[in-house]
Amino acid sequence: MDEDERERAKRHAGERAAGAVEDGQVVGLGTGSTAAHAIRAIGRRVEDGLSVRGVPTSFQSRQLAVESGIELVGLDEAEGVDLAIDGADQAAGADLVKGGGAAHAREKAVDAAADRLLVVVDPTKVVDVLSEPVPVEVLPDARVPVARAVRERGGEPTLRSAAGKDGPVVTDNGNLVLDCDFGRIDDPADLAAWCSALPGVLEHGLFVDMADELHLGQPDGVEVREL
Repeated sequence: MDEDERERAKRHAGERAAGAVEDGQVVGLGTGSTAAHAIRAIGRRVEDGLSVRGVPTSFQSRQLAVESGIELVGLDEAEGVDLAIDGADQAAGADLVKGGGAAHAREKAVDAAADRLLVVVDPTKVVDVLSEPVPVEVLPDARVPVARAVRERGGEPTLRSAAGKDGPVVTDNGNLVLDCDFGRIDDPADLAAWCSALPGVLEHGLFVDMADELHLGQPDGVEVREL
């Protein structure tokens, strides 16, 4: 699959998921290039009269929603979230690795609050067993002890560096990200529980048994998988 085909697949996945949004709903707005297609598609439906409120998961998704004319509401203000549309760095059934955009803490809060989570991906993201490095958001002062614990577990932590400035990536929450390579993740639930228990960890990128539907984009259409 070349880049043009992959971009078409992403767009098809995002637009198909956006079609599931119904009038009056509160919608979680995910972060990333595929979720961005969904946000834009929801915005076009708003222009045509759809009434929804969006809960953004990052500064990026908030800005895109504003540009698209979507009314926004905070997670603490909404009575509930009817559905969330989000991407994934890797998907194995209902289990995901997320956090390539360093927004996984807020994404998980919104996605977990949603009645349904629709995951939008292109074919390069779908696997049988998760193996991507797991992003772990840590308090800056906890970076060293958390990295030590990851190594003792058999993982390899790498402090994520910023692309446009010197120094590390800083999340919307003011924290750092360790990308922790554990290799093949045969028991995501066990690793997720272990990561969550580490002092100084705000959140990790393992979303275990959270996806309800997978919208798998292809260059010429979308395959929807109920999970």
